[in-house]
Amino acid sequence: MDFGTRQVTIGGLVRAQLQHRLVRTGVQLNEYAKMLLAHRVFDEIVPVQELTVVSRNLQQLDLDAGATLPQIFDRAISHGLQLCSPITGPYLRLAYLTQGTSSDSVLSAGKSPVDSLTIASSALGDEEFPRGFYLRVVDGVPWLRGYRCDDTHGFSLDDTFIFQLS
Repeated sequence: MDFGTRQVTIGGLVRAQLQHRLVRTGVQLNEYAKMLLAHRVFDEIVPVQELTVVSRNLQQLDLDAGATLPQIFDRAISHGLQLCSPITGPYLRLAYLTQGTSSDSVLSAGKSPVDSLTIASSALGDEEFPRGFYLRVVDGVPWLRGYRCDDTHGFSLDDTFIFQLS
């Protein structure tokens, strides 16, 4: 998937406004995304910010298949990238509704879906709480999905993450 480098505006909305925009644009949410959106990090209005985000897969980060989130994040940081704010996912979903449809329509299989974009961000809770957001489009429908994994889960070479540029 060619995401490249993009500008995204985050912040400025209360939770209800953000959720309304997601609904109005036809974005579907899984239960994990709903749990993440209910987190207290969405309680306060964050000032509007313009971010530059970029995609990187494991190959682009010079990592092998099976790399874990801590390894992926450490490597990205050593390459001058930053983790995104945990609130980035919903705003990026709204800004990137033109994401191509996934070649795989399976919604949950215990691994990153084909053509998905995982937002690289710090965890908002323990291993029982969703780890973060990812974006994908299934049968023409944009999804904002949450996922869970622990720090030992290995990702594949094609798994693509979104980082913030410094």
